[in-house]
Amino acid sequence: MYRLLSSAKQVYPIVEHVGWRSFSASASLQHEHILVERRVEGKVGLIQLNRPKALNALCDGLMNEVSVALDEMEADKKVGAIVITGSNRAFAAGADIKEMLPITFQKASRGNFLGHWDRVARCTKPTIAAVNGFALGGGCELAMMCDIIYAGEKAIFGQPEIKLGTIPGAGGTQRLTRAIGKSKAMELVLTGDNLAAVDAERAGLVSKVFPVDELLDKALELGGKIAAQSQMATGYAKEAVNSAYELSLTEGCRLEKKLFHASFGTDDRKEGMAAFVEKRKANFTDN
Repeated sequence: MYRLLSSAKQVYPIVEHVGWRSFSASASLQHEHILVERRVEGKVGLIQLNRPKALNALCDGLMNEVSVALDEMEADKKVGAIVITGSNRAFAAGADIKEMLPITFQKASRGNFLGHWDRVARCTKPTIAAVNGFALGGGCELAMMCDIIYAGEKAIFGQPEIKLGTIPGAGGTQRLTRAIGKSKAMELVLTGDNLAAVDAERAGLVSKVFPVDELLDKALELGGKIAAQSQMATGYAKEAVNSAYELSLTEGCRLEKKLFHASFGTDDRKEGMAAFVEKRKANFTDN
């Protein structure tokens, strides 16, 4: 099995590890800006942003590759959760400003600039952002598109676009406000100030904070725990929770009830309840 290392543009063999394996060589060779693997016995997909010289700045090519990787993982029935991470220094330090600089209003509006960057938010499988280092601008927005954010203790979040004479354009003003409230979000967006990991956890943006060297293992552990559940049930649960941001309480409860009822048509619901009654571990088949 081989992986293309973008810095050298050469193919090198990589070693299989017990409990996980990479995606196929053909899939890996398509990617220049990310590394793609499967961990936890193939049940957790791992996407690592890999533009180290640019602190993982989000260029159009990188986001297209993330979309392709997510398509592959959604089609893979074995994958039950997905972790997105960067390096210890930066999850993603922002969008690629050099790429943005020459874009005109006409090109941005007619071409729906950044329109496809919400692919992570549209992923049907549970997603976990494992954030070390900088998660600024587009990097913060990418993390917020995930269902759960785990952060290293030195992680830094922020929406500094105001300092560039613009505003967040990939959901920053909307998702940040929903996560931490209007007043705090407004302060960060209007000043471009940063938010440390411990403060992000306190504000509700981050689920948990870990030592830097433990972060990825903890995120993969969480992914494995989620992937061990019924994919039918986790899909219903994700849709129900996300609907709370879009619907009124009455409408949201109505959708929840429909999804709850729908679970009674699955084999996994029967197996889960039978296993509970029989005091054994459930054997979910994702049907």
